[in-house]
Amino acid sequence: MKKKSIITIGENLQKIRKSNGYTQEMLAEKLECSTRYISDVEQNNSKPSYEILIKFCNVFNIGLDDIFKDYLNIDKGRIVNYELNGYENLKTKDKSTIAHLISFFNKEINNKK
Repeated sequence: MKKKSIITIGENLQKIRKSNGYTQEMLAEKLECSTRYISDVEQNNSKPSYEILIKFCNVFNIGLDDIFKDYLNIDKGRIVNYELNGYENLKTKDKSTIAHLISFFNKEINNKK
């Protein structure tokens, strides 16, 4: 957990947006705000409203804890991995490839034990 007096989440929001293949323009349209506002929030020049945060979470099917993870004292036994946020948007063939890769790597780990 970061020990800062100022909470900045712009970088997390940007990582989530990019990992889901969204441009700032696409996200602005979904959130019904301006592209400039998205840019300002991602650069920590502006703080998002509660309404925007809720819409953001709903667009990407995440919780607020995924955004504020660096500032919360919660341990859910998981690591937030922004690259995986877009998994549900993948084609079935690509999901299958990922599942096979995970199985392969898990077998490698188990063989080394």
